[in-house]
Amino acid sequence: MFVFVFGPITLRGVLFASLLFLVTFLISLAVVSFILVKIPPNYFHPDHPREFLSERTPIIRVLGIIGKNLLGLLLVALGIVMSVPGVPGQGILTILLGIMLLDFPGKRVLEYKLVSKPQIHKTINKLRHRFGKPPLVVD
Repeated sequence: MFVFVFGPITLRGVLFASLLFLVTFLISLAVVSFILVKIPPNYFHPDHPREFLSERTPIIRVLGIIGKNLLGLLLVALGIVMSVPGVPGQGILTILLGIMLLDFPGKRVLEYKLVSKPQIHKTINKLRHRFGKPPLVVD
């Protein structure tokens, strides 16, 4: 019998781990899908405006930007973990969503490089097509 840090492997433990794997995979897939379907088709185009909460008061805008960047960091970290074999979730797409939320120099170039990869672009457009949304426009 194998023994891990949490105790011996049992059928109950394997079933719980499998259920946890499935639930986290489905949640991450749903969140990533929802966001990728909701963004405008020209989001990655250079002419698309990127002002966040520009119509709000300065304090709300600053707090919103801080919150957005913290969520972006969390998503990038989770995406890196999900990219490890055996961990459930859409790692690369989660990293892309995290990067979309972060504010840093060269962000648009990095986003464009990720989205313009044929496999990623094709996957995103298939998903958007399934929900009746137009494909993403990348230059």
